[in-house]
Amino acid sequence: MPLRVATWNVNSIKQRAGHLADWAKQAQPDVVLLQELKCTEDNFPRMEVQAAGYAAAVVGQKSYNGVAILSRDTIEVTATALPGDANDAQARYIEARTCGVRVGSIYLPNGNPADGPKYAYKLAWMDRLRAHADALLRSEETTVLGGDYNCAPTDDDVYDPARFADDALCRPETRNRFRALQYLGYTEAWRALHDDRHVYSYWDYGAAFRNDDGLRIDHLLLSPQAADRLKTCEIDTTPRGWDKASDHTPVVCELDV
Repeated sequence: MPLRVATWNVNSIKQRAGHLADWAKQAQPDVVLLQELKCTEDNFPRMEVQAAGYAAAVVGQKSYNGVAILSRDTIEVTATALPGDANDAQARYIEARTCGVRVGSIYLPNGNPADGPKYAYKLAWMDRLRAHADALLRSEETTVLGGDYNCAPTDDDVYDPARFADDALCRPETRNRFRALQYLGYTEAWRALHDDRHVYSYWDYGAAFRNDDGLRIDHLLLSPQAADRLKTCEIDTTPRGWDKASDHTPVVCELDV
């Protein structure tokens, strides 16, 4: 059986624990990278996660941010913060070895409003991510860096490019930094296998999902060792249609074992 690695911004794990369990039962991922937990480690629903068959490594934060790695195998945590800024207290990165691969769960800053301090933080965070991703490549391990990158890589990944031209998710500085990760040698799994335009992983609340007014901002970046094993990558829109859904939906890739 191939190794199934998923990423999902759940937008509050306490509200979506049932959705996570239901989806995991259907989709059968081996590793799940979660973002935007919106809870501290001690409030993470470990019992529900364990009942679904997963171990969990969590970096939490009250009411905001928060990332986790779930796995059907043991988890060896290798990082609980993105290197490069010891004063950065936001819970946006966790990394571990599990199921024979190294994985990182990423909740990249949104950055809006652009041209302000939040955008400067986003760009600096992306620069730190590039430096760390480069260091990971030197290990020559099979590595998957997945998460909510808060970046729509091209206008093909946005339902209304003109409307989002000045948004922090689509500005040239953001897109250039995302491409810089790929220039290091990482492969963006979904785009490597699909030529489709205007396929999305995020839709705002209200009528956005019904109207398919979305953005593709959730990505799985694969090291060369992982890219060589890539079989499939799909965006599973089913959970976005559920009642009280997250505004994001899972992205799942399969790697040969």
